[in-house]
Amino acid sequence: MRAVFWRLTLSHHLFLFFAALVAGAVNSVAGGGSFISFPALLFTGMAPIAANATNTVALFPGTMASTVAYRNSFGPESRRFLVPLVVTGVIGGVLGARILLGTPQQTFLRLIPWLLLVATLLFVFSGRMTAWVRSRAGHHPAPDAGETSYQTKIPRTLVAVVLFLELIVSVYVGYFGAGSGILMLSLLALLGIENIHAMNGMKTMLVSVVNGVAAVTFILARVIAWPQALLMLVGAVAGGYGGAYLAQKMNPQHVRWLVIVIGFAMSAYFFVKY
Repeated sequence: MRAVFWRLTLSHHLFLFFAALVAGAVNSVAGGGSFISFPALLFTGMAPIAANATNTVALFPGTMASTVAYRNSFGPESRRFLVPLVVTGVIGGVLGARILLGTPQQTFLRLIPWLLLVATLLFVFSGRMTAWVRSRAGHHPAPDAGETSYQTKIPRTLVAVVLFLELIVSVYVGYFGAGSGILMLSLLALLGIENIHAMNGMKTMLVSVVNGVAAVTFILARVIAWPQALLMLVGAVAGGYGGAYLAQKMNPQHVRWLVIVIGFAMSAYFFVKY
């Protein structure tokens, strides 16, 4: 399958650029930027699979820019999970991209509002769920010097379950990906990571990794519409870095509620749409 190239008018150029600018900013705060950029590509007449692949390539540098902006937010509680989460994300991203290239996406699109609604509700109650998980972990020996109580209270079975769920989410990210930030945030909440800025940083980095391997798969399959991708890439980078910077200046609780509002809004949109 190869991408078909469409001629863009000046209004389409401006429309796609500003759509990518907003999408990059939204991705840096809570995820879900594809709900803006992907429909924008469809509006200009691009076929769904080509639009999805082009959207992935266009937004990838923006999420990477956001990861750089969050570089000071990573703490010990988040770094200890990075390697297994990244490896799982790479595997899932390749699988999802291959599934997209071989199948139509209409059936999966109908599942998106349900996935987003469940993930948003999970994030709403993540604080209570984390407390319950820790209470169920049982009694542990006192931590050694330099070891936090957090490190001793996350059972391995929970980590294994989260990695399995991340594999499923990563397949979804490689396949379509809209709203994936909400899903990643929910998984990080299950791991007991409580700092919203650290969660946003990890979420952005993981989505970047998965989108990166999916983008390579799409490029090798030659389904990318490069004029649109390059135009939106510039807007997404600017929006991604600026959005991450502004998000870290906000009250953490305000950012959390913004994540929840975006999640419910995206769920409602796709329930109406599909």
